[in-house]
Amino acid sequence: MAYDLEEQDQLEDLKAWWRQWGNTIAGVVIAVSVGVISVQGWRWWTQQQAMQAAAIYDAVNAAVRANDSAKAKDAMAQLADKFPATGYAPRAALLLAAQLFENGDGAGAKAQLAWVIDKSSEDELKQIARLRLAEVLLDEKQYNEALSVLDAKRDQPFSALYADARGDILAAAGRADEARNEYQTALAQLDSQSTYRNFVQLKLDAMPQGAGTPAKAGAAPAPGAAATAPAPGAGATAPAPPSGATAPTAATAPPPVAPAQPASTQPAGGAKATGPAPK
Repeated sequence: MAYDLEEQDQLEDLKAWWRQWGNTIAGVVIAVSVGVISVQGWRWWTQQQAMQAAAIYDAVNAAVRANDSAKAKDAMAQLADKFPATGYAPRAALLLAAQLFENGDGAGAKAQLAWVIDKSSEDELKQIARLRLAEVLLDEKQYNEALSVLDAKRDQPFSALYADARGDILAAAGRADEARNEYQTALAQLDSQSTYRNFVQLKLDAMPQGAGTPAKAGAAPAPGAAATAPAPGAGATAPAPPSGATAPTAATAPPPVAPAQPASTQPAGGAKATGPAPK
């Protein structure tokens, strides 16, 4: 096909422009294509990770409900090894810690709670784990260590719970005046309509007046200590992973296949939690 002189000039200009910018344009197109493929591949991979982690979490949950510690430990080991970054792993560890504590395995419970504190990417779960760990240490009469665990930084919604837990520990250690102060701090931060407030008030009313003296190791806890909160995980239900955590007293659960990271579980030992959604 013949071209007139004007068309030939246009073709020559186009060829010159392509020689100058063609490689750059091709590189941009390739980079964009690779980026899109990478994003889609990452989404697919995280979804697969979430699905597999959810299946193992269900195995932990089932074993805990059946009170089969061996199976629960085995499934939790798989979660911690293969999917530690998902929201299912720390929640499974909290479930297992509750079961181990109820079965008298304090060392095992502490190990699971320590794992959550060290490995979880969710501050809410870490703060819940510290509360439960302090309760385990209280049960073992390791009062100073328990208080040290609760000295960690926490968010405002947990302040009342931490103060109440400190009150329990100080009361058990025979430090009545300090325990009374902690209970009063907890009451000042709890909502006036909260039923939990009544529980704290009962413990405060049971505290003896006057300075308290530290109890010796193995001694019976001071009056009021018997009203302490239930041991970690006592009566706790499975805290399946959530999507978009809000209050520290409950956890919302993630759809089994959703790649989004779950949110939170219950904050105090024994408080029930509902299910979540991991990343």
